[in-house]
Amino acid sequence: MGVLSNKIKRDQLKPGDHIYSWRHFYLYSHHGIYDTEGKVIHFTQGAGHEIGRGTVLDRIISSSCPTPPISTECEICGDQSRLDGVISSCIDCFLSGGNLYLFEYGVSPVFYLASARGGTCTLAKSDPPEDVLHRASYLLQNGFGSYNLSNNNCEDFAIYCKTGLLVETATSVGRSGQAAAFQAATSAVRSSPLRYLTTRVTGLAVGGLAVEGLVSCGSYCVSRLVSDIGFRHDAVKVPVERLVDQSHLCDPQAAVNSPTPRVVLS
Repeated sequence: MGVLSNKIKRDQLKPGDHIYSWRHFYLYSHHGIYDTEGKVIHFTQGAGHEIGRGTVLDRIISSSCPTPPISTECEICGDQSRLDGVISSCIDCFLSGGNLYLFEYGVSPVFYLASARGGTCTLAKSDPPEDVLHRASYLLQNGFGSYNLSNNNCEDFAIYCKTGLLVETATSVGRSGQAAAFQAATSAVRSSPLRYLTTRVTGLAVGGLAVEGLVSCGSYCVSRLVSDIGFRHDAVKVPVERLVDQSHLCDPQAAVNSPTPRVVLS
């Protein structure tokens, strides 16, 4: 466990742990909450429910679908490949042949920034395991709204279960470190003030590229840090009963502004 790798063994898992596994050559990771007896509660977008843009994003979203590590139906879970929403799977189907990693909570800003890849840790502190499992189990029965790659994905689900935190603003990209890191990288590239000033004179070009690299790196780090759910000042605790109010099922962020929580009876 640390900056270089969060890989853990299965016998180290504890109920309420936030775990993840990388997909598509480390392009994207799928997240969930470890329950008990080898089961994982996670938020998925099933095959046939992709965004339908004909791009790699379809493959990224469908990669969250639970599939057994071999091309046979899982004896425990059956065929879950077309399910979507919050589901419970055995750990083998959750991992889909990948390695097991533990998401870290309560890290320092230095540790957070040293972990250059988003979606592996947060400054926010985790609530007790019993609270985490209560939220995960409640959402398993009531849902977590509509899956959205940037605003409401599997990492958002797991972070909410661990912390109970939601962001007040409707313009947020969610709580996902992966989405925040992608947005930070894009903004750093687009906003570099020197990107057009490095092609005139060779000496100036080399120096300009070096400075531009530092500026872009600094911009990336700052954007990631201020987007973290544990750093933000507009993150508030939202009871899970309020989150799954019928009026907020399509938009978990809307639960923040709900005046009074209402429990949905199953």
